[in-house]
Amino acid sequence: MSALERIDKFNRTVIHKIEWVGFVALLVMMLVTCIDVIGAKLFLSPIHGALDTVEIAQLVAISFAAAAALIYGRHIEVEFFVTILPKRIQAGIECVVKLLGVVLFAAIVWRLAEHGHYLHAGGEVSPTARIPLSPFTYGAAFACIPVGIVLLLEAFSSFFRMVRR
Repeated sequence: MSALERIDKFNRTVIHKIEWVGFVALLVMMLVTCIDVIGAKLFLSPIHGALDTVEIAQLVAISFAAAAALIYGRHIEVEFFVTILPKRIQAGIECVVKLLGVVLFAAIVWRLAEHGHYLHAGGEVSPTARIPLSPFTYGAAFACIPVGIVLLLEAFSSFFRMVRR
């Protein structure tokens, strides 16, 4: 097994574990929303901080599920022009696009980590429930790292396909 295959296997293991965090956050969103609506309509008593909780759970659900969506092929790709090009050029374009994705996600991780630091230093909390925001920002940064690794491995794969042809 090559080093790239070992990295891919480890990364996929991490992705499958953090995917469950996103799934639990999605369940929290649904439960809090349902309980809040029922409480507000039937008992005239909505949940205090329900909007804050749903917003934070949404951040967690999206960021922790992004890598799984990528490895399952659930992201949108537009390739109507590229498919008519020769295979070698297709692999080259794919390599460049994946490397641009790596750069993008490296910037996202960096900026989220920096933003988390500012939120932590400033003691920022959600408006109504007073939930500290920095742990969720750091979590989103952490969850974006496997996405960058997947894109980097796919860029290597595309590069090797381009060189072999």
